[in-house]
Amino acid sequence: MYATNVRNLKRNPSEALRHAEQEPVLILKGNQPNAIILNLKSSLGDMGEQLKPALAASLFKDRVLSLGAAAQISGLSLSEFIDHLTQLDIDLVVADRQTPKELETLDSWLS
Repeated sequence: MYATNVRNLKRNPSEALRHAEQEPVLILKGNQPNAIILNLKSSLGDMGEQLKPALAASLFKDRVLSLGAAAQISGLSLSEFIDHLTQLDIDLVVADRQTPKELETLDSWLS
């Protein structure tokens, strides 16, 4: 699935439309999945398979699914799904409240 942001879509909408002839185009707004452009000539059955990676990426980003579960839903291998997330600029690891304490512990072990 091709992904672009709103700025690039405004700058060159014909590029997104060209990609939409081959596959759905995911539009990102502030690095968040926001919309999908579909070519009306494509069959909806094919669209379902092509939309799985976008749906899985969105669910992973919202922390509804683990990385493994999202990769499984996407229909991609784990490494392919990680590449897909990288293209969408979705972080694989997100710091939480425990992170600073864990970093302190790690620093003490390493010194």
